[in-house]
Amino acid sequence: MAGTFHAMHLRLRLWVLLSSLWCLCAPALAHEVTPSIADFSVSEGQLTMEFRLNVEAFLAGIDLDGMSDTDESELSTNYDSYRAMGSAELEPLVRDFAIGWIETLAVDVGGPVDLSFEGVRIPVIGDTDLPRASHLLFAGGVPAAAREFRMTWPGGAGDLVLRQQGVKDPYTGYLKGGETSPAIALAGGAALGPMATFQAYVPIGFEHILPYGIDHILFVLGLFFLSPRLRPLVWQISAFTLAHTLTLALGTLGVVQVRPEIVEPLIALSIVFVALENIFVRRLYPWRVVVVFGFGLLHGLGFATVLGEYGLPAAQFIPALVGFNIGVEIGQLTVIAIAFLTVGLWFRDRSWYRGRIAIPASLVIAGIGAYWFVERVYLT
Repeated sequence: MAGTFHAMHLRLRLWVLLSSLWCLCAPALAHEVTPSIADFSVSEGQLTMEFRLNVEAFLAGIDLDGMSDTDESELSTNYDSYRAMGSAELEPLVRDFAIGWIETLAVDVGGPVDLSFEGVRIPVIGDTDLPRASHLLFAGGVPAAAREFRMTWPGGAGDLVLRQQGVKDPYTGYLKGGETSPAIALAGGAALGPMATFQAYVPIGFEHILPYGIDHILFVLGLFFLSPRLRPLVWQISAFTLAHTLTLALGTLGVVQVRPEIVEPLIALSIVFVALENIFVRRLYPWRVVVVFGFGLLHGLGFATVLGEYGLPAAQFIPALVGFNIGVEIGQLTVIAIAFLTVGLWFRDRSWYRGRIAIPASLVIAGIGAYWFVERVYLT
């Protein structure tokens, strides 16, 4: 009886583990939500605002606050229908939407600004599993005596990177749906200080791992399943951290630049490699650490692409870079902690841990990585 209960208990935990892995990877197989970006400038009494956003999600009426994937919404079918439209077919719908959406943008520059819609640029259809970033342009007159800019980002609109253009020491900030920006001096000089910049970029780095960095999560889990013991993990995570910190810095500085269409398939292959190695290798060999270091270089380039989309403030480049990287590390350590509390703490000393938990989980991870590689090479 005890043996039967033990077997059922083991199967239940294994089912939960594999199901969790599938749930983690599901967003990456569908439609990832990315932050919108708003660039604003004031010149000769005219405010110009350009928004880069996933306009199909807005058209569908999806509440993007706290959402990592549009398939989580009941309105995802509407999103998919807009996403499949060509630029010419979608443009009149976007124009109608933008004229009404202006009213939700509470912009104050020495008084409320009456914005007008000036145009839209919609990319051609590419991979429909990836968000399409359209550009919407708005403009409005401001009083000659205006000194500050303030904007409230609408609730339900998800995350926004707000960037000031055309001045010295421009402001760069991060707003969530429903939040209001601080008062931003139109003459410039509103750039965040070192500590404020550092604090602002830590959560951005963390969110790129949890919940948005599904491929990085699976890679870290691949490192974990070789052995949930501390010593092998420390060697591997240290090599991975050192490597991706190096290329993250070089990539954001523009010293090393590799196109995402090259980096992303290689990141998928790195997931396949560490997962399959877990199946055929029983302990940590020195060459595994070297391989993990090499893969860390690739992941750092992936981080650099994301950080480049947010835009690093030139005056506080180092605090922003360090804050982002620390956020990434906290995210990775959180993944390891969850894996250890879920699996390692209970089963690491069991003789059947490798055959019944580590190998099945690694097979799932390898399968997901292989799917992503094919998708990124042949379906984009």
